[in-house]
Amino acid sequence: MRKLTAALAAALMLAATGAMAFEGPELYKGEKALYEKAKEEGMVVSFDTGPTWANWAGQFKAFKKRYPGVELVYNDLGSAATVVALDKAKNRPQADTAYYFAASAVDAKKKDLVAPFKPVNFEKLPDVFRDPEGRWFTIHKLTIAFLVNKKLVKNAPASWEDLLKPEYKKSVVYLDPRTTGQGQVLTFAANFAAGGNMDDVTPGLNYLGKLHKAGNVLRVEGTTPYAKFVKGEIPIWIGYENDGLKARLKDGMKDCEVIIPKEASAAAPYAISRVKKGPNPNAAALWLNFIMTDKGQAIFANGFVRPSVPGVQLPESVAKHLPAAPQVKPLDIIKAAARKADIDKGWAKTVLGK
Repeated sequence: MRKLTAALAAALMLAATGAMAFEGPELYKGEKALYEKAKEEGMVVSFDTGPTWANWAGQFKAFKKRYPGVELVYNDLGSAATVVALDKAKNRPQADTAYYFAASAVDAKKKDLVAPFKPVNFEKLPDVFRDPEGRWFTIHKLTIAFLVNKKLVKNAPASWEDLLKPEYKKSVVYLDPRTTGQGQVLTFAANFAAGGNMDDVTPGLNYLGKLHKAGNVLRVEGTTPYAKFVKGEIPIWIGYENDGLKARLKDGMKDCEVIIPKEASAAAPYAISRVKKGPNPNAAALWLNFIMTDKGQAIFANGFVRPSVPGVQLPESVAKHLPAAPQVKPLDIIKAAARKADIDKGWAKTVLGK
């Protein structure tokens, strides 16, 4: 595993030197006692937490500063591949925690690869953002928005209804809902706006059919078109809010406007689990608790993803870029999975006429 050997050596060195406990008040009751137990293990192995995604790099830095006696080891596998890796190693797990799109978390639970654990702030999560036993829970969410290149679009659309106007002819790009998670989520976002719900996706599919019939769709992509968007090849991308904010604030696309449509949108849950029989259960608990505290949740916001815990105070530097959006509805990932076949067949029929 990438970085495992070096990290293990560092963990053993830290354990040998007896790194001091953090100073100041506890983030939650029992934090210092848990840290002492975690130091005895010396490390936590965190699967699929690539540092460039969702500000995991910021989480790593803050965790190591607060808990110098626990080394953090990570890899970047992808959601589905993470479940495969956990399944292959289920008799002797290497991982302590696993992060993924929540649909993969549900899959990991079905395969009995993850253990119950209820971290700090667990009870504050919406019911659809957590497994009742704590075998997975949402740590941040990604919101569907209109990402608009103002160099190519004179008047940015404020709503799904606006997007049907003739002025947006050959302007809209989105991801294929049959083959991508983001495409599935945007279908539900359009569905909520059109009066549909998690049990009936017909209104959303009909809306997308209208969008194509109006001639406003430039193309449907099979993989993320982020690079094309930043290069100025896409007028309007129906995508994730954080990609638009990253384009504007990190990658120099000053003319990018990010709009959450006024009728409704959908928030996609990204979850994490404690791995069943993981080698470092106390260090895993310390890590999972930390990212679910108000402090850890605010760190995610610095990566332009919205925290899953309601009411978390965002850093001033990002709060203005993530305004309150009460029209956004949390996606029930279990019901979403049950509707996938309906979306696949319905989209092909409504949009492609197949």
